[in-house]
Amino acid sequence: MATSVPGMTSPDALVRVATARGVTTLTLDSPHNRNALSTPLMTQLRAGLGDAVADDAVRVIVLDHTGPVFCSGADLKETAAAYASGTVPAGMLGDVLAAVWECPKPVLARVAGPARAGGLGLIAAADLAVCAEEATFAFTEVRLGVIPAVISATVLPRLHPRAAAELYLTGDTFDGRRAAEIGLVTAAVPADGLDAAVQRYCASLVRGAPGALAGAKQLLRRPAAADLRAEIADLAALSTGYFLSDEGREGVAAFREKRPARWVPAAS
Repeated sequence: MATSVPGMTSPDALVRVATARGVTTLTLDSPHNRNALSTPLMTQLRAGLGDAVADDAVRVIVLDHTGPVFCSGADLKETAAAYASGTVPAGMLGDVLAAVWECPKPVLARVAGPARAGGLGLIAAADLAVCAEEATFAFTEVRLGVIPAVISATVLPRLHPRAAAELYLTGDTFDGRRAAEIGLVTAAVPADGLDAAVQRYCASLVRGAPGALAGAKQLLRRPAAADLRAEIADLAALSTGYFLSDEGREGVAAFREKRPARWVPAAS
């Protein structure tokens, strides 16, 4: 089990933590404000991520939610209160998105209901995201007189450029199928198949070697190379290092011996 996070097992916790068979689920549990990204919620989410990363038994992290809404974005009540000091909690949102994006373990978002504004940044920061076809999404910032600035760091690398322009400028609502078509989510499934889809992805992810998964995530973040031959040489050296690592040797041996590798969690 992951180390417990102070306040996250109390009745008033805003993020719930549960771990089973190598998968830690961080559940946004603030339905009274539609799981808005308040400072307390983001603080607990960062703590939960940190504990999951530090726990060697945790292989995959799932972002889930209670209530009908995945995440409504920034806590506008908190934002309005912060105007008096001339600040808003955008910096903390950036820290949360970076923590998810840079997490060395695979992060999967389970989206059963609507997501707006900052909630879309959280979905985009995850490596994989599965939503219900009925879930709705919108970049509503321009209708509030602001722009989707911080979340663009994670959203724009996912979205097709024409779709990004349309949805950023109109603020229009779109459904899960469209979210999958434009790259915001990995897959959209019927609501009654959402849990099964998440479980399938988790079952696949825990079969990957922890070090190799972290390395694969780094590959996915590499910028395009200006010098292709130099890039190939760097990648060849990187590949050799992985083949000669303990994980690489174990993985090759397990494949040849037709058995699960040592890092695959045992069936309960």
